[in-house]
Amino acid sequence: MALTLEDLTFDNRFTHDLPGDPAELNRPRQVHNAAYSFVEPTPTSSPQLLAHSAEVLADLGLAPEVAATDEFLRVFSGNATLVGMEPYAACYGGHQFGNWAGQLGDGRAIALGEIVTDAGVRHTLQLKGAGPTPYSRTADGLAVLRSSVREFLCSEAMFHLGVPTTRALSLTTTGDRVMRDMFYDGNPEWERGAVVCRVAPSFIRFGNFELPMSRDDTDLLRALADHTISLHFPDIADGRNSGFTTDDYVEWFAEVARRTADMIVHWQRVGFVHGVMNTDNMSIHGLTIDYGPYGWLENYDPGRTPNTTDRQFKRYRFGAQPHIGQWNVTQLANAIYPLVGDVDPLQEALTAYVDVFNHDWPRMMAAKLGIAEFDESRDPDLIHALLEQLPTIETDMTVFFRCLADVPTSTDASDDERLAAVAEADYDPTQRTGDSRDLLAAWLRDWSARVREAGRADAARSAAMNAVNPKFVLRNYLAQLAIDDADKGDPALISELLDVLRRPYAEQPGKERFAQKRPEWARVRPGCSMLSCSS
Repeated sequence: MALTLEDLTFDNRFTHDLPGDPAELNRPRQVHNAAYSFVEPTPTSSPQLLAHSAEVLADLGLAPEVAATDEFLRVFSGNATLVGMEPYAACYGGHQFGNWAGQLGDGRAIALGEIVTDAGVRHTLQLKGAGPTPYSRTADGLAVLRSSVREFLCSEAMFHLGVPTTRALSLTTTGDRVMRDMFYDGNPEWERGAVVCRVAPSFIRFGNFELPMSRDDTDLLRALADHTISLHFPDIADGRNSGFTTDDYVEWFAEVARRTADMIVHWQRVGFVHGVMNTDNMSIHGLTIDYGPYGWLENYDPGRTPNTTDRQFKRYRFGAQPHIGQWNVTQLANAIYPLVGDVDPLQEALTAYVDVFNHDWPRMMAAKLGIAEFDESRDPDLIHALLEQLPTIETDMTVFFRCLADVPTSTDASDDERLAAVAEADYDPTQRTGDSRDLLAAWLRDWSARVREAGRADAARSAAMNAVNPKFVLRNYLAQLAIDDADKGDPALISELLDVLRRPYAEQPGKERFAQKRPEWARVRPGCSMLSCSS
């Protein structure tokens, strides 16, 4: 295990394999025929390390004591670079809220370089909030504490939930102030600046392929696809760096579609709402990327979006995420069409997304209900009956499924006993009357009969349910409380939350306050319910 950052081995294939921006002018502009622009992070005045992920540090092959060094702080706050680093900002485009937005690019993210560990695993290190790039447009390339805390914690929370995700190595404050208009209402304020070091195999997005296609730059499009396949999809590359056939491109596309569908099934499983599923926020690896105005369902509401920008049309609402995932994958198919030259194989490959989602989603839901063997003839009705029932009154999704594991299923259990076991999930128990009570009681009877029929002992069933239904998720109000404390100079709650979220499926006695429903005060408080795209 490496004892210093200098022991890291850099292998910067993205910048070595692909054409770069010949201009060195770091100002907003259109960049053509290039996958990236070299750019240095902006030094900060007085950085301070607030938190780091011990797990990511170990994944990078670094010893625990490295995080306590001044060098670690300087490098991951943007104040120093290591020998072998080649900092750059990537050039890409994207569809935003369904509309083509043209060139976007890394406007506030700078990749430091790619390392390869002794185990042969590749990681790209990227600073978010490290200063302007040619893709910053009218912005400053910086990030503020509130968004950085949320990104750091959520990246790690999602990993421990078992959701495919990019990771976060470190969270630092900069000592500098950043002007932000949090709700775009003409009331900007100075906020504390911060930087997150994000980690992923790469940060290649659907939009990396959309932009060259939109510009008829087939040479760059092919170079990007060949780089991606050869480096990140070895089963398809089979040792090749180039010379890929149309069949190879189609096979690669189908694999991206499958990974994307798998990711979204996991989002639906834990009640996560991404909030801004633009194509430039879709990872080619099928990883959750770009934690902006995200949230978890508090009350189960398929129409829920945490994004103020999406408040009117709710394009990226929870219930629409599966459809939007397919729409985004279709845009990737359109982007790589020039490499294939035929719609039919791409259309056929697109069914990989539908097949994976349609197969995995109902089985995921059955597992949440404690049904070990999904029965296609009747379990869909049981699942959909519950999902129609849950929104009738405010019912906390996370709490409900966790409580369901403890519902008595014996034939002599009464309706009152079963209802009492899930009552904690109701935000206003007085609403559980009339049809709402009767329908849920009937559903609990049907569910009890179904799990009894499966023949699994209650203890085993309960354990299996608790292994897929988390007790602890990063509710927005918890993140906001941690932000409030950190803004006052106390990062302790960030570390405590990080520790709790490492074991989201465990009971964790003494930490019950982190599993509570959203308190009433958080319903309307900024940062606890709706969020903007503001960084």
